[in-house]
Amino acid sequence: MINITEKAASKISNNLDKRGHGIGIRIGVKTTGCSGLAYVLEYVDKLNDDDTVFADSGVQVIVDGKSLVVLDGLLIDYVRQGLNEGFEFTNPKEKARCGCGESFTM
Repeated sequence: MINITEKAASKISNNLDKRGHGIGIRIGVKTTGCSGLAYVLEYVDKLNDDDTVFADSGVQVIVDGKSLVVLDGLLIDYVRQGLNEGFEFTNPKEKARCGCGESFTM
């Protein structure tokens, strides 16, 4: 299961509206960085055969089959801290993050 806060859902909805099309947002993981894995977000226009769709807070969050094992239980939030803002991920399966915060290990 993937959960999303109201702030994150609102940001995704606004971005989809500005974009003018799309059915939701895809979250996945890729191998990169000092710790091994990083989160990847992209807007989705069409579902793939191996996608799982989670509807939460009025938006659809789509996860591919390979990433679902890593992302099950994930909470997506949208946070503003000073001049910085962006999506924040709380994953109960994370063991550690690298010093720059761009990648994580399980």
